[in-house]
Amino acid sequence: MSTSAHLPAETAVAGGTVTDGLVEANQRYASGFTDPGMDARPVLKVAVVACMDARLDLHAALGLELGDCHTIRNAGGVVTDDVIRSLTISQRALGTRSVILIHHTGCGLESLTEDFRHELEDEVGQRPPWAVEAFRDVDQDVRQSMQRVRTSPFLLHTDDVRGFVFDVTSGLLREIDPTG
Repeated sequence: MSTSAHLPAETAVAGGTVTDGLVEANQRYASGFTDPGMDARPVLKVAVVACMDARLDLHAALGLELGDCHTIRNAGGVVTDDVIRSLTISQRALGTRSVILIHHTGCGLESLTEDFRHELEDEVGQRPPWAVEAFRDVDQDVRQSMQRVRTSPFLLHTDDVRGFVFDVTSGLLREIDPTG
């Protein structure tokens, strides 16, 4: 098990739960915090949609600072209805103009199928209202996500939508041609 560079794994054992350790870390952070005087509008007018994978440090990988972008993350970095909702608010209420989509190599969604939903339903007795959005071809899934953004009637700005695959072993982005 790897540990965070900022929070030792022992914190969960010594201080109670992992959440207790994170709350303690926040108290240390807040003790030196100064209000940066920003509002919610991202300086670079960009929204980044990416996978929630813990190996992706988006700010570091893209050279971003606090306040530069809106970051929307979920399993797979998939453009779902809720991602469209967030992008719509980002664009219409908060001024973003560009959308960057980032999937990555070795994504867990490549090893799942919709059977995951069926197994979950069997276990808990209720069908999840969401799709797993599993995929086999990461490049094609990025193309599909770009298409979902570009064709959404709710988004004002769909001309600067670009998709990438982040290589978790090299840290490099590879741009995906939307036409295949």
